[in-house]
Amino acid sequence: MTTPWLVETTLTSDLVSMVPLRLEHAEALVEAASDGELWNLWYTSVPSADTVHRYIEKALQQQQDGTALPFVIIENATQTVVGCTRICNAVEQHKRVEIGYTWYAKRVQRTAVNRQCKLLLLQLAFEQLNCIAVEFRTHWHNVKSRAAIAGLGAKQDAVLRNHQIGLDGTIRDTVVFSIIESEWPVVKQSLSFKVKR
Repeated sequence: MTTPWLVETTLTSDLVSMVPLRLEHAEALVEAASDGELWNLWYTSVPSADTVHRYIEKALQQQQDGTALPFVIIENATQTVVGCTRICNAVEQHKRVEIGYTWYAKRVQRTAVNRQCKLLLLQLAFEQLNCIAVEFRTHWHNVKSRAAIAGLGAKQDAVLRNHQIGLDGTIRDTVVFSIIESEWPVVKQSLSFKVKR
């Protein structure tokens, strides 16, 4: 029996711990999303009390299928859940993953939390999974997300026009960014520097 490419793990920095997502995180995720009522953001998908169980079950199904590693993000200082993210759309044959489904409680947005989480996930992707590329995707109208992704050192690859139809019937243009293997050393140096400041 071959070892799976994606293996459940915990990632830790001084600010955050990223632990495997479980159904028992449902209440804590809703509480984190309540800080800013993030489920009301029309251009992204954040769970509410009504949708959190489906949200977690879908993530765990992707993990079982071998295409995702979902995490909850715990703030070390308070030991509270402050967000969620995952490695997703993983294709072992092509050594590519996406980092997505990322959201944070309002109080930790625009702090070092995102940089530390992304540094941990990128280290996992490039240094343990030996990826040749890591992708990021976001809604065209999610301007904050686009700026944050570019701020990591990712480069914009494309805009996929009329890419998806939302639950409310709106049509989404998706902005695609990536970091490739040859860029990782400089991106890592830059992110590590920013994390320390």
